[in-house]
Amino acid sequence: MIGKKGRDNMLPGKVAIVTGGTRGIGFAIVKKFLDNGAKVVFFGTKEETVQRALIKLKQENPVYEVMGMYPDITNMREVEKAFAEVFNRYGKIDIVVNNAGISANTSLYNYTEEEFENIIDLNLKALFNCSKVGASYMKQTGGGVILNTSSMVSIYGQSIGCGYPASKFAVNGLTKSLARELGRDHIRVNAVAPGVIRTDMVASLSEEMIKPVVASIPIGRMGEPDDVANAFLFLASDMASFITGAILSVDGAGMC
Repeated sequence: MIGKKGRDNMLPGKVAIVTGGTRGIGFAIVKKFLDNGAKVVFFGTKEETVQRALIKLKQENPVYEVMGMYPDITNMREVEKAFAEVFNRYGKIDIVVNNAGISANTSLYNYTEEEFENIIDLNLKALFNCSKVGASYMKQTGGGVILNTSSMVSIYGQSIGCGYPASKFAVNGLTKSLARELGRDHIRVNAVAPGVIRTDMVASLSEEMIKPVVASIPIGRMGEPDDVANAFLFLASDMASFITGAILSVDGAGMC
């Protein structure tokens, strides 16, 4: 098994920042990276959720080299401060995973301007902030990897709640554009587009939305956070050294 208790390290000595790392896919990515030899700093929205995640990780493995922080990643100054703290502690930032995000199941007729702005701020502006600051440090130290969480709805849209797929369409565009721009600085940029994954975000959606989607998945099941974390691990590792600008679907062929 890849990375089981650190036996098959794919990220030895790497320093990674993971946003939205306290639960679901983000937490699975944090744990997967730690199991593969990385030092991980994860961001959450609140001190209490960060502390709960840290306790859970330390109970799993007391020797994990992991930190938790809770900057407002929609605020460039807070991002700069948090990244500077990580860089000053470890001397480098090798990997940035932009995973933080929110969704909404709201009809266009009921969408408020504030709700739409909140989704764009966290799903896109925060990704821009962390990519910009992370890339500046990576350029100083010879390169790195930026990975973004997209979604299957970035390709196909969804029947209600237009803000979320709109933000993820933009994530794909930013991913491909940054891959072209940052390649000369030896920075790879890719995205992972999960399908229906067993997370809190999916649990908040209505059964009438999820049930027919799951029934249509050829592989015959809903995905697990670990399925997505494995894709992030591969793209973060040297095994993907010539892969950049890709949007990797992890959806059980549900949207082929």
